[in-house]
Amino acid sequence: MSTRPRKHRRRRDSSEGKRPSPSVVPPGLSGGWYKPLRDPDVVRIHEASLTVLENIGIEVQPSECRDIWQAAGANVDTSKNRVYIPRQLVHNALNSAQNDVFLAGRDPKHDMLLGGQRVYMGTGGAAVKILDLESQRVRETTLQDVADVGRLVDALDNIHFYLRTCVARDIPSEDLDLNTYYAALSSTTKHVTGNCFTVKSLHDVIEMGEMIAGGKAELRERPFLSFVTSWTVSPLRFATETVQVLTEIVRQGMPVFLSSAPQAGATSPAALAGTLVQIHAEELSGITYCQLVKPGTPVVLGYVPSVSDLRTGNFVGGAAEFGLMNSAVAQLGQYCQLPVYNSSGLSDAKLPDVQAGYEKGLTGAVAALAGANYIHHSAGFLESMLTVAYEQFVIDDDINGNIMRLVRGIEVNDETLSLDVIEQVVNGESHFLGTQQSLELMHTEFYYPHTADRQSRDNWQADGGLDMREAARRKARHLLKTHRPTPLPTEIDAAIRERFNILLPL
Repeated sequence: MSTRPRKHRRRRDSSEGKRPSPSVVPPGLSGGWYKPLRDPDVVRIHEASLTVLENIGIEVQPSECRDIWQAAGANVDTSKNRVYIPRQLVHNALNSAQNDVFLAGRDPKHDMLLGGQRVYMGTGGAAVKILDLESQRVRETTLQDVADVGRLVDALDNIHFYLRTCVARDIPSEDLDLNTYYAALSSTTKHVTGNCFTVKSLHDVIEMGEMIAGGKAELRERPFLSFVTSWTVSPLRFATETVQVLTEIVRQGMPVFLSSAPQAGATSPAALAGTLVQIHAEELSGITYCQLVKPGTPVVLGYVPSVSDLRTGNFVGGAAEFGLMNSAVAQLGQYCQLPVYNSSGLSDAKLPDVQAGYEKGLTGAVAALAGANYIHHSAGFLESMLTVAYEQFVIDDDINGNIMRLVRGIEVNDETLSLDVIEQVVNGESHFLGTQQSLELMHTEFYYPHTADRQSRDNWQADGGLDMREAARRKARHLLKTHRPTPLPTEIDAAIRERFNILLPL
């Protein structure tokens, strides 16, 4: 018998009731067109995951976390450091969790409401290398790269949020978390997500956010920053230090993503269904724990199932199987009526080439069409998450625009059925290109790429005969030179710099 909850709490927010964006492909379009799992299979996977939690359990070392589980009624085997979670605990947690999680932008036009089948696509990851825009050589990523990528994200319409994409390798580790958030928040007015490695740095980031928002309550009302925690180590083990940070995020009432990333054939079963059972069990254990700490806390299920090449054991980001599983988890989240964070747009290619294009287009399209809510990694990545490239963000923004057009689908009504237009042309009164309908729908029915080329060969050659990578590189250079994101207010920026050790130059 299913333990799917029958009622849920829903957070209302200031973004509801707004008029849709005039864009052909606005953020938040509803997917759900693609379902790799049949409905009965979704139920079987969910039930199998509950069985895993009850009978196999999760590993939790002696800690406050384990004490919380025991106090809630979970069965704890101290000799094995395992916690066995009754189905009723999971059921209760799904009933108390928010069905929709509101994420604000520093500018309200970038507000997002995660839940249902609404789709948003953005950046992600923690790359340590970047293709230098000028030399085109790979180098280590810096704090300035965090800021410069943020500026690109701010300028590109089809990248809807900024989850920091790269690690600032040029600053001390004790300054990393705060400075990463500062560099991101000061470079874009879109929503910013990152992570914190310690409770202290978490408190610093939240304090900085409160300074920008104007107070503690103001930040919780409009959370323009959020956190991602890789709180579990697959298979089925809680990471003690990360769970401490997660616990404090929940107590602070800030939005948090529960990122679990088992790798089929390495840290989860080679059978794709088995990996889905394991990752769903991990996510259910995470959402249950968060609701035990603070019922109603804004938590997003963070499925990132990945694939191993079983011939080598290497991580694979651009595989069809990667796309299949990251689509299937959208169905699992929708079954639980909770928002979903997942992944697409990764590539194992080393350059922005044909391989990168087809891998990104494939995995991005199916994840979005499945109706996943917060699709990270959808822009910038190469080399199996190790490397980003400035021009790749531009290319991926174009890919995302086309994907969101697929998500939008085809509107069928009396007007779009076009019987009068067909009759008009058949009777010789006009041609389709010259009808009033074509003029009116020119900028609302069709997505026009900004970097992919549609010119004739002669015109393309006259414009320099650029391939897409070089065109994107030039566009990235232009945006970094000319785009000026809305800065933090001068007095607030000065106060932040006085309070904290901010390393990004003015």
